[in-house]
Amino acid sequence: MKILAIETATEACSAALLIDEAVSLRYQVQPRMHSQLILPMMDELLAEAGLSLAQLDAIAFGRGPGAFTGVRIAAGVAQGAAFAADLPVVPVSTLAALAQRAFRELGWRRLLPAYDARMQEVYWGAYGVDEQGLVVSQVADEVSAPDRVTLPEGDGWQGVGAGWSSYRSLLEQRLAGAVEAVNGELLCSAQDVALLGAAGFAAGRAVAPEQALPVYLRDKVALRPGESRQK
Repeated sequence: MKILAIETATEACSAALLIDEAVSLRYQVQPRMHSQLILPMMDELLAEAGLSLAQLDAIAFGRGPGAFTGVRIAAGVAQGAAFAADLPVVPVSTLAALAQRAFRELGWRRLLPAYDARMQEVYWGAYGVDEQGLVVSQVADEVSAPDRVTLPEGDGWQGVGAGWSSYRSLLEQRLAGAVEAVNGELLCSAQDVALLGAAGFAAGRAVAPEQALPVYLRDKVALRPGESRQK
């Protein structure tokens, strides 16, 4: 299996090429440079492997939630490359990819990834790890105020992502002692988008390029004066 994955939803910009079980990665933390970095990263990986786009099985991308501009970049680049090479696309939740990285690098298995969604809200999800070492959603990705997140069952959870850096006290108060460890510095990586994308492709979850859409979780980017957000 040959999957090219891209991820631009956070401060990190990355691309990864998965060939069977081997993954090559390009990764840079360069905010506001994603549109300049991502295409050269993709080209470098393909050239290094001696492959063209048309020789791939699919393209995977971090579909969001995350920074609006970054999510749009990933979706647009994935669509354009897939159209050009007549390839299917596998959208991957960026919260799932963050959870996958935390499992891969830290060994954590009960994961609460969270991104800062601005406007005093967080993008949020809850994930466990299956027998194949892949994260599985336990609570659907959502956006809410930190003190209104959906409570997962049980305890022994680990919080990961910038949402924990921004709102740790509120989240820990809301979760009432269910969290045993927190890493607020870890960012999403295309390596984990590639791993989850390969699993999604094998499971038949690839879509046509025109169906590879970003997921924002928020319908409105800004509120008018005097409005309040309802949840």
